[in-house]
Amino acid sequence: MTKYKFISWNVNGIRAVDRKEALKWVDEANIDLLGIQETKSTKEQIPNTIFDREYKTVFASQSAIKGRSGTALFTDIEPFFQSNCPSVDILDEGRINEIHFETTDKKIAFFNVYFPNGQSKEERLTYKMEFYDRFLEHCENLKKEGLSIIVCGDVNTAHTEIDLARPKANEETSGFLPMEREWITKFLEHGYIDTFRHINGEEPNNYSWWSYRANARANNVGWRIDYFYVSEDLKENIVNAYIMGEIMGSDHCPIALEIKL
Repeated sequence: MTKYKFISWNVNGIRAVDRKEALKWVDEANIDLLGIQETKSTKEQIPNTIFDREYKTVFASQSAIKGRSGTALFTDIEPFFQSNCPSVDILDEGRINEIHFETTDKKIAFFNVYFPNGQSKEERLTYKMEFYDRFLEHCENLKKEGLSIIVCGDVNTAHTEIDLARPKANEETSGFLPMEREWITKFLEHGYIDTFRHINGEEPNNYSWWSYRANARANNVGWRIDYFYVSEDLKENIVNAYIMGEIMGSDHCPIALEIKL
């Protein structure tokens, strides 16, 4: 088997990140697949200066509303299938890159996902929960077809109290509502692994998003809302999973998964 390194990062605007040269570290990082969320751009608007190396496959999904959402995936892995997953992203918000590729003994369905935020209004929270359920159904159907699943992205929910700095203050905030947390529990119970917790156990104070207000990042008052999940059959293949809090340039930081496939 080969060890792969996958990186996921919500960049909160890929053109803004480019202006900060905040993706140049990728050139030396030996990444096999980079999933970017919240590009806020079309594929044509993604700057060719974000990093110096070239990837064989660049797959971007853009929102029907310009300047919103958007995902992009960069890899040297040759997929035999790719999609923006319209059965899940039914409002065409550019939220998913789905690729399938083969390893020596497995077929992998890899998802780079920017899950909806439910804070703006009740309708968006309802849409977020429907999106969650459609996504789980889609993954389950692929598992029935014999594919192993890897998911990265901004899930926009902290699962348990250990996943945010101030759980009591956010009990009625979308991103930590009981229904949102229960969906992550349901997702895991369907046979998916939170790779960070698998490797790091209940280690506290590990976050991937911080508000721009009140020096939240400097004080580590954050949320862990970015995840790598894998299907149960890949559990023993996980080598490492970690948060790259030292990387600046967004209100999120990148997260990583190293896995043998």
